[in-house]
Amino acid sequence: MKAIVQDAYGTADALRLADVEVPVPRAGEVLVKVRAASVHAGDVHMTTGLPLLGRPVMGMRGPRQRVRGTDMAGVVERVGAGVSAFRVGDAVFGVARGAFAEYAVASAELLAPKPATASFAAAAAVPTSGATALDALRDRVQPGSRVVVTGAGGGVGTFVVQLAKAAGGHVTGVCGPRNLERVLANGADAVIDRTRSDLPDGAADLLVELAGNRSIGTLRRALAPRGTLVVVGGESDSRWIGPERRALYAMLINPFVGQTLRGLLSLVSAESVRTLADLLAGGALRPVLDREFALAATARAVAHLMAGHARGKVVITVDAS
Repeated sequence: MKAIVQDAYGTADALRLADVEVPVPRAGEVLVKVRAASVHAGDVHMTTGLPLLGRPVMGMRGPRQRVRGTDMAGVVERVGAGVSAFRVGDAVFGVARGAFAEYAVASAELLAPKPATASFAAAAAVPTSGATALDALRDRVQPGSRVVVTGAGGGVGTFVVQLAKAAGGHVTGVCGPRNLERVLANGADAVIDRTRSDLPDGAADLLVELAGNRSIGTLRRALAPRGTLVVVGGESDSRWIGPERRALYAMLINPFVGQTLRGLLSLVSAESVRTLADLLAGGALRPVLDREFALAATARAVAHLMAGHARGKVVITVDAS
């Protein structure tokens, strides 16, 4: 089968199309014929091998998992022993090993039926970014809560805006000038052009920091006295810790301040996949797709995300033949 492989860390050019063996599902696993996959920040970290703190998990000298990609949607091709939730021919989405390929193996627990109303591309866009948005907002938004989302036009940000609105929050999206109208169309009540305005003092009951490199002090000033800050991502030149540096600092000082400061490292779980499937089917989650690339152009897709050009989710389509 055709797949995108990576043998050494580097730029997006380290990703290449190759012929590899079709994986075989083990007990509790499912082989999926991939119809679409999506790119997220974790794919960028896996490509570059940064931050270095993640190398024990990613692989010390090169990627431990040679075929790249995790988030995908497709059709069940084969089921392993003990799998009863899915049958051959079922349309599914979720997280797999080596999703940038014609076939990928996934734990049955990390798959859900693809809603009939969602395309394969839309469903593939959901798993990791959707789970991150769920975790950022979990039990933190009440009707009338003032929610501020930085990076509101990105892959995770578009989902955070939608879910915060669905929970009854008053949402302000912070983004660049080219995304202002798009963020409003996605459901935000108000927008802030990050190139022209700073975050207003005391404006947020919940501030979800997805982009930028604002100091924790600056972010705290934007919070209400008992507000909550969730640091998910951002920019950093630290090769060792990367954008997690601010998240770690927030958690360190949290016991000493009146506000609640949290860093977030989100993982897709069986529960989150099921919840996302329900939200996708019910229309509360509406993936905003930026661009679609063919499998052979996956390196360009990752480079597009690396460069900060994505306006929503970047999707890779796989030939259905």
